[in-house]
This record gives sequence, structure tokens and C-alpha cells, in this order.
Amino acid sequence: MTENSENSVLDGLIAKSQMLIQRGKFSDASALLSRLLSDNPDHLEGLYCLAVCLRKQTKYSEALDAIRRVLEAEPENGRAYQEQGYIYQALGKTLKAVAALEKAVALNPALFGAWGALAKEPGYANRREAQHHVARLSSLPPELVSVASLIHQDKLYQAEQLCRHFLQRHPHHTEAMRLLAELGSKFHVLDDAEFLLASCLEFDPKFTRARLDYVHVLHKRQKFHKALEQAQLLLTADPENTNFQSCVASAQQAIGDFETAISNFERILKLTPEDHQLHLTLGHALKTMGRVEDAVKAYRQSYHVKPDYGDAFWSLANLKTYRFTKEERQQMQDQEADPATSMNDKIHLCFALGKDHEDREKFEEAFAYYSRGNALKGESDKFDSQRVDEAFDTQKKLFDAPFFASRSDAGCPAPDPIFIVGLPRAGSTLLEQILSSHSQVDGTMELANIIGLAHRLNGRKVIQENPLYPGVLAEIPDEALTKMGEDYIKDTKYHRQGAPFFIDKMPNNFRHIALIHLILPNAKIIDARRHPLSCCFSGFKQLFGEGQQFSYSLEEIGHYYQRYVDIMNHWDKALPGRILRVQYEDVVSDLEVQVRRILDYCGLPFEQACLDFYKTKRAVRTPSSEQVRQPIYKAGTEQWQNFEAFLDPLKQALGPALTGYR
Repeated sequence: MTENSENSVLDGLIAKSQMLIQRGKFSDASALLSRLLSDNPDHLEGLYCLAVCLRKQTKYSEALDAIRRVLEAEPENGRAYQEQGYIYQALGKTLKAVAALEKAVALNPALFGAWGALAKEPGYANRREAQHHVARLSSLPPELVSVASLIHQDKLYQAEQLCRHFLQRHPHHTEAMRLLAELGSKFHVLDDAEFLLASCLEFDPKFTRARLDYVHVLHKRQKFHKALEQAQLLLTADPENTNFQSCVASAQQAIGDFETAISNFERILKLTPEDHQLHLTLGHALKTMGRVEDAVKAYRQSYHVKPDYGDAFWSLANLKTYRFTKEERQQMQDQEADPATSMNDKIHLCFALGKDHEDREKFEEAFAYYSRGNALKGESDKFDSQRVDEAFDTQKKLFDAPFFASRSDAGCPAPDPIFIVGLPRAGSTLLEQILSSHSQVDGTMELANIIGLAHRLNGRKVIQENPLYPGVLAEIPDEALTKMGEDYIKDTKYHRQGAPFFIDKMPNNFRHIALIHLILPNAKIIDARRHPLSCCFSGFKQLFGEGQQFSYSLEEIGHYYQRYVDIMNHWDKALPGRILRVQYEDVVSDLEVQVRRILDYCGLPFEQACLDFYKTKRAVRTPSSEQVRQPIYKAGTEQWQNFEAFLDPLKQALGPALTGYR
């Protein structure tokens, strides 16, 4: 029997057991599920259904054991916590029931049953809030409640199918439009999400939740000025709402008005001092402006409010210059070991503890924490290396020198962009800081425009065997490519300050060199490269916000680096002289020679400020922000050597790139 057919049989047995439960035939359902679990003891849906059956038969101890096994395997399973809450309610253990039900709705706010159970608890402190959620969910069609619940269970394709089917029958239902936009955002089809939310608000301008989602999507699309306009509309409608005040402040921060944003964050925190996330956000804004001591205070306040808040500890570690106290170290270790700590907090705590042990030269313990953090992150953020390999193979097959020669009339001729590409932690922030110190170059941020365009060209084909992108590039007419380049120049103007040139420092744009060349043939492309062991291990011990799923395994990051070197070698042949490779170690050993080389490539005159880059007063929004505010030091190039005893899997994955990376 194939895996697919076996899964189909198991799904059929689960469906039959659910039907028996609905009919009240709990003994029959239990017997069926017991047989299923005898051959498949770790089948989580089977265990969940068995727990329901056992509760219905008042076999509470056995039911708790079944649901415990589900939660051990999936600590973020909201439905399992809901069932645990029901069991504790049946046992009369109110405090435990409330704790489980609160955890359930925190993980999945669409769990109508959990909200209903909380709303019926006479002494529950947040009973009115629970009643509000019950009323809201009761007002929605059952199909949309199911869509929302499926989204929180990460069953996105099932949710999309159900939502689209509902919209076919009710095309102007605003909550259905909002939910479909939420799905579009999760699928990274952000232009669809933006359009849906804009349309939704045309039908119902007072739909607050849709406008709040609209702000978030605009922020993801880096349309920060538009996001600020929408956030201000929310605040105008409800001036006392601190959530909307924070929304405005975040948008102000995004457009670069850091002083106003910081002032507003501090004012809001006087009203909501227990908001641990807002303390963290304030810390990030202060860090970006170089106010490190104030950022440290904000991060510390964040974990004082929420002692297991892993992101606060990781943010301190991510300053690169911070050293934890003995008390902080003990707090991190205790919280990381606590089963009640969420998976996300555990991940952040592991990376922070790894950095702490590395700083104290306890390299074996540091590697253990880095490995645990990466393993946990890898489980929750899967990486499809096969899909990346296929995309690289397609580009090598389709896009060679004759192809580009045949498309020489395509693209927008603007020379404005300077793309800095490569792998994260390869020195791209340093190169950006050097170049943005030049009077004719604007530094911006890691712009998402090229990756967003690639997603749009791929449409909704991301999970199918034959994605449209990158192969579709060969079929796009010249005039359409030119329009894409013009749109890129127009859409990025909000990030510029008026200089003739600007930097787009999105490292993974190296996966889109063909697209960049076709739409912007006169743009400069700089490949920031670093020794493979130094680069890969630095990425392995860095907890990224998003988009770097390959970095959570030594084998995956090594393979990714090897494919990166391979595809860049291809571009050297297909587009000779088009890309400037800058080796990080060369910059460290002879800064002036490399700075002059970079400026010559960009057609820029030499300026001393580029050598004095660390004196530049500009906001830096990447993990390397504090490092690029200091003169170059050589010690950072050799840190991986402290962990060499553990890096054999990385060396094997790198293969020929281990020595042939230059």
C-alpha cells in the first residue's frame, strides 16, 4: 500500500469515528479508534477523537492521558487544549479548565466552544470578553467560523477551498473577503490580499478589523506611507484605542520617523505598562537609532512583564554586544525547561542561551542550545530544498547568454538601483553601510519588491509540481518586462531620500538575478560573499524573522550555499561582467582597496566617508546594526573555528563549495 492510499484509509476511519461520535455511539467509536491506534499509536487526530469519546463515557483519566499525548506532539494544538478544558470542567477542576481553555483560544481564536465554555464560567475574570467573542462568532455563517478555525490549524488549502466556495454564493460578504485576504497573506500573495481588503472596505468602510488587516498587509508590502494613512483613519474613529495608537506609531517607525514613533511608544506604555510586546517594539526602535542603552532597558522591561518572553532575551543577545547577568541566565534556563513555555518562546530562549554560552567560551553547551533552537524552528518552519533546486535548475537550463542577447531590448533603463545579494550574514549590511555613506547613494532596507514580483508571477502555483516561476520569464513580452522595471522604480521611491542611486539589500534576491536583469538591465548587482563555514555557521546561530528557512539545519544551509555558488557561477557565464563579487574577508583585510573597487564598479567617485562608514548616522534595521557602527575587526571572521568539531555535517553538505567558493 502506498503512503497516500494508507493515509486515505486512515482518514476514512477517522471520518467514520467522527460520524459515530455525532450519533452518540461512543463505545463503537472508541473501539474503532482503538483498533486504528493499535497499528498507528501516534496518529494525533485518532488520539484527539479517542479523548472526546472517553470524555463522553466519563472515562476522564484515560481521556486526559490521550489528550496529553496529543499536546506532547503538538504543543500549539488549540483544539487539544479545548478538549483538555472540557475534561477538567467535567472533573470540576475549574482553574485548570480555565487555563486550558484560555490557551486554546490564544492559539485559535475561532474556537467557538472554548469561548462558550469560558463565557459560562460565573467567576471568570474575562467573562465579558468571552461573551463578546461568542456573540461575534455566532453572528457569522458556520462555514466562515470553520474557515477561521482551519486557518489557525494551519490547514490553509482546505480553508481557502471552503472560503472560495462560500464567496461564490455570497460574493460581497465582507468577512469572507477578509478571511480570503488573510489566506492570501499567508500564501505570500500580498497583492491579492491588498486588493481584497481594499474592496472589502469599499463595501464596508467601518469594518475595523478589515482596516487593521489592511494596515498589516500594506506594511508587509512596504507601502508604509499608505499604511500610516490607514492607521490614522483607525485612530480618528477611536482616538482612545491604544492598539490603534500603537498601529500609528509602528507606521511612523516604518517610514523612518523614529523620534515621533519612540515618543508615541513611550506615551502609550504609560497607559499600558504591562504590554510586553510594546516594550519590545520600543526596544527595536531605539536599537535602530543607535540608542543601545535605552533599548536594553526596554528589552529588560519586556521580560519583567512576561518572564518567559523569549523574544526579549533574544533581542538582547541579538545586539551582539550585550552580556547576560547570572540571574538572567538562570531565568532563561528555567523558562526554556518549563513545559508551559510556548514553542516560539523556547526557540528564542535557545538561541539567546546559545549566544550567552558562546560569549563565555562554553562552546559545547552553546552548540547544544543552537542545535536545539534550530531543530525546534525547523519543525515549525519547513524548508522545501527540492523546490529551490528545481528553480535553480530551470534558470540554468533556460537563461543563458544567447537568451539574454535575444532580450536586449527589454527592461527599464534606469540605473538607480544597486542590488546587494548573497546569503544572510555574508557582509551585505557592511557593504550597504559603506555605499550609503556616499553622497550619491541612499541606503534603504531589505526591500521585498523583487520577491513580491516573483510571487505574483508564480500566481497560486506554489504547491504544485510545476510552478510558473521562474520559467514564465522566458514567455513575458519585452514591453511587459519594461513595465515591471518601471513599476519597481516607482514603488521604491518612498524609501529614497533624493540621491541618484539607492540600495536594495535583500540577500535572497540572488535567486532572482534573471528577473532583475530582464526588468532593470542597467542596475548594479553586488554579490556579497563570505567563507562558507563562516557564513553558514553564522547563519545557523542567527534566529531570523522570516524567509530564511534553509538556515535551521547544518545540512540544509550547506546545500543551499553550494547551490548559491553554483547559480552565481552560471550568471558569471551567462552575464559576464554583470555582477561584482566582493569577498568579506578581502574587505576586512584591505578596506580601501575594496571600497575603491566597489565605487569604480558603481561609477561613483571616491569619498572618504565610505571608509569612515561607522560614523554614518543612519537607521540600520538588520541584526548587524551594532557591528556596522564600529570599525572593522578581524576576530569575527574566525568565530566558526570554535565550533569546528561539530561542523562535519556542514562540510559534507558544502561539497566542492567548501574550497571552490571564490
